[in-house]
Amino acid sequence: MPCALLAQEKWTLRRSVEYAVKNNISVKQADVQLRISELQLKQARLNQVPSVGFNTGLGTQFGRSIDPTTNQFTTTQLLYQNLGLQGNIPIYGFGQLKHAISAARFSAEASLKDVERAANDVSMNVATYYLQVLAAKEQINISEVQIKQDLAQYKDTKSRVDAGALPELNLAEIESQLATDSISLITAKATFDQNVLSLKALLNIDAGDAFEVDTPPMDQIPLESIADMQPDYVYQLAMANQPLQKVNELKIKSAEKTIQANKAAMYPVLSAGYNLNSRFSNSLRTVDPSTLSVSGYRLVDGTVARYNNMDLPVYNATVTYDYQSLPFGKWWGGYGRQIKDNFSQAVGLTLSVPIFNSGNTTRINYQQSVLNLKNLQLQKDQANQDLQQNIYKAHVNAVSAMQKYYAGERSVVTAQKAYDFATKRYEVGLLSSIDLLTNQNNLLKAKLQQLSNQYEYVFRMKLLEFYKGQGLKL
Repeated sequence: MPCALLAQEKWTLRRSVEYAVKNNISVKQADVQLRISELQLKQARLNQVPSVGFNTGLGTQFGRSIDPTTNQFTTTQLLYQNLGLQGNIPIYGFGQLKHAISAARFSAEASLKDVERAANDVSMNVATYYLQVLAAKEQINISEVQIKQDLAQYKDTKSRVDAGALPELNLAEIESQLATDSISLITAKATFDQNVLSLKALLNIDAGDAFEVDTPPMDQIPLESIADMQPDYVYQLAMANQPLQKVNELKIKSAEKTIQANKAAMYPVLSAGYNLNSRFSNSLRTVDPSTLSVSGYRLVDGTVARYNNMDLPVYNATVTYDYQSLPFGKWWGGYGRQIKDNFSQAVGLTLSVPIFNSGNTTRINYQQSVLNLKNLQLQKDQANQDLQQNIYKAHVNAVSAMQKYYAGERSVVTAQKAYDFATKRYEVGLLSSIDLLTNQNNLLKAKLQQLSNQYEYVFRMKLLEFYKGQGLKL
């Protein structure tokens, strides 16, 4: 989406979370890992498919060598080609391939849940900074209102000083207060800008792009009752719906299947194989039939010779004949015939029995997979313990934040009454400017503290709702 379009609308929390989930770098990294796991699952399944390979070699040989088509020594230079087709079919391997597929499937499912975990983490961070941005924005508004009051008091005090009704000290005190509140405004703006930059980073938005958050009415944000957020109840729900817990369960299942696959690798493997081969040589020659003879007899075929119209059997007699070289132009005409005549086939069974491989790799892999399972189980226990601790702490913090929020309401009301009375007394000259400013500062502090209390209360309650599995919403 173009930056100009992004800046046209204010960013709600929901929009911010959805955008971050799609564009945050950590979520993208988790998605890449998911695709890697899916490829590994695909590879594990394809390992069951029979393998097929084709090879061919083309070359020339000269000097004393063996003719590949006749297996006889020759000194003739020749051009040759070998062709082969090989295959292997796994038959039985104690379930090694099946367990490997199951391990890869659980690993892929864990990666999918890990994408959800990364999205959850990003969502929580976005909500945190989003509320901090809102709080900083509200602090700016309060500081600006305070400065407006300071300016009004300065104008009123100056007119009284000029008329001689008040000493110049009163005006100097107002000026000092105005300078202090101006510094507070500058600090609030700096805090706001820093929080906006942090939020932009989570959203993967350029730091220089325009960005404005939507400010929902904080008093209208729905919050569940603290009575419905008992930590043991929230913990049970979190165990069932939090992605990290599901990731740990799936990783353990994958590790268990990996152990079974590595154990099966230590047992014999039965497979079937086949080979199809043929060859060609351009040294092909033909035999002149008129020169065939067996000890002076004309050869009729490989087993019978004829002499004076009498057919005699040929046993171990020496056959003599003359070759005729095939013309160059007909070499390739004999290519198909040679491939056919030299075609050979082989089919067989192979039993591979692992006894001792280099470095005892198979057994070491099995032992490592057992330890890896123990490590994953410990990680799961630690994650569950951390989740329980976080939920109980979140509940304690939520109760504390609620109490501070309601106490802060009374503090603001009291400070407002005190300031109103001080203003009336100041206007009739019964209160010094320093006392008025003290009451004004007390009111400002009470409002800022209550603002902080309100946002903390909302955040703590939303955190419990998040653990409960209700997502993040304002």
